[in-house]
Amino acid sequence: MKLTWLGHSGFRMEIEDAVILIDPWMSGNPVFPEDMRAAAIKGATHILLTHGHGDHTGDALSIAKELHIPIVGIYDLIGSWTTHHEVQGIGFNKGGTVDLNGAKVTMVNATHSSSIEGADGPIYAGHESGYMIAGDGHVIYVSGDTDIMADMEWMGDYHKPDIGILCAGGHFTMDMKRAAYAARRYFNFKTVIPCHYKTFPLLEQSADDLIAGLPGVRVAEPEVMKEIAL
Repeated sequence: MKLTWLGHSGFRMEIEDAVILIDPWMSGNPVFPEDMRAAAIKGATHILLTHGHGDHTGDALSIAKELHIPIVGIYDLIGSWTTHHEVQGIGFNKGGTVDLNGAKVTMVNATHSSSIEGADGPIYAGHESGYMIAGDGHVIYVSGDTDIMADMEWMGDYHKPDIGILCAGGHFTMDMKRAAYAARRYFNFKTVIPCHYKTFPLLEQSADDLIAGLPGVRVAEPEVMKEIAL
């Protein structure tokens, strides 16, 4: 398995026979170098979205049309996009599992909000979600944008993820201390990768509190377009 951070909450995940772009937002992302776009999307087979906000869906439609690959995510948003934007889609819902070229992707709960921009303001985009992705001997929990929630207890017990990709920037999501608490209480991660931070001054700029809160757990601080060793 190979994992590369695209900045903010975006990742390129090479797992089983899939190359999954998770929440790809590159155009206008202040921490993503524009000249790296081709490398970031090369060979992608699927686009996986956690919710509708523009800092997660920003490049999804353009990539889907360019590469002729499906967008995967909550049924409401995917159904609307396949109808109105002529893209391929795989829409499903919480508790459901889809097979993406051998990677088993299960949608789980998150607590946040989800909308896309419309002419008269925000438009409902289906519920926010996280994912458990199983493949290549790992289970990866992608939290999506969320705060701590009691659902994490059964999610950790049932799916037993060994890698956590956790939003941890604060203000819009849990911060580093809250992410550390959630990881420590509900999961048994071997590796934790923070995201949704450093993009803007409003967000946390350091993972120090996450590292301090997870003794014995490897906290891998990602660098944009640098492969994370797993």
